[in-house]
Amino acid sequence: MRKNKGATIGATKFLFTLGLVLGTNLSIAQTTNTSPMHTAKGTFEVKMSQVNNAVDPSIMTMSIDKQIHGDLEATTKGQMLSAGDPKAGAAGYVALEQVTGTLDGKTGNFALMHFATMTPGSPNEMKVIVVPGSGTGELSGIYGTFTILIEGGKHSYTFDYGFR
Repeated sequence: MRKNKGATIGATKFLFTLGLVLGTNLSIAQTTNTSPMHTAKGTFEVKMSQVNNAVDPSIMTMSIDKQIHGDLEATTKGQMLSAGDPKAGAAGYVALEQVTGTLDGKTGNFALMHFATMTPGSPNEMKVIVVPGSGTGELSGIYGTFTILIEGGKHSYTFDYGFR
């Protein structure tokens, strides 16, 4: 029985290329230059105003303006889209907001992206993260998770962040 030499060379090239790609990607992942994670805490006030949604009135559009205090001193401007029946405890929202201020003595901007749902009989889910690539100035390379806490009608936050 005669072996097909071309198939063997093709398989060898494929395995070599696969090994090169995997090896390169693993070495990149292992050498990612990130700073240690930090935690910022504080409070904020938020003002929201309804904006007309020309696309579909069942989707509520709100403007977001925040004053953030504490380890992060900043203002934000953003927009939120929401749908569902919040009075019945079933709704969801997405939002983007631009943060401008000072964090740990570093000044610049970055964007936060929100994703949240409410489901009756289940815990609410909320995730707020720094939009990758959105940091400017001394906050360039920032990444992290912004956790919103609401107790007794007052808003506070915990912001776990680092730099790449």
